[in-house]
Amino acid sequence: MSESAIRKWDRAAKTLDLNERGEELRYGVFKKALFAKATGRTLLVAAGTGIDFKHFPPDIEVTAIDFSPKMLEMARQKVEDCPAPLTLVAADVTDLDYPDGYFDTVVTSCTFRSVPDPVKGLREVRRVLRDGGRLLMFEHVRPSTLHLGRLMDLMNPLVRKVGPEINRRTADNVRAAGFRLVREFNVYLDMVKLFEAEKA
Repeated sequence: MSESAIRKWDRAAKTLDLNERGEELRYGVFKKALFAKATGRTLLVAAGTGIDFKHFPPDIEVTAIDFSPKMLEMARQKVEDCPAPLTLVAADVTDLDYPDGYFDTVVTSCTFRSVPDPVKGLREVRRVLRDGGRLLMFEHVRPSTLHLGRLMDLMNPLVRKVGPEINRRTADNVRAAGFRLVREFNVYLDMVKLFEAEKA
């Protein structure tokens, strides 16, 4: 990951919990229901400040990765919030140091709007999943509504300087990475979605 990306997300760590408080109130129940489907060895891509740790079920083993030292520093304070055993690791999703087929489940939460090369990251996720393994995603995406989608395209160059991309076509990226998309659910309009995919 580039030094500029690390600096950007280190800065964002300072206010992330405050910024996501409203999102947790609105969408926490959807995340919990999605995360409950995780089984076995589970990889959480982009631990952030650890705000999602509490949504995992107890009968799994979680590895949570992030490339931002500041995010990991804050996430360490929330490890005990996770009902399951959880290990924090400094790592980049586009270059994972795990063998093929190591994980049973991969979980993301507003992650792939921030990965510079989302298809490359998703292909690496697919590599470390076992055959038949599941990818569970809670993501903000580009809306398909014509005017709103174009607005997001126009705003994206400015927004991406301080935060995530806001016009990612995540369903297309999941398919391009070789996954079979089995569920796409609109949580809010068609901007906040749940995706479930399998490694065929």
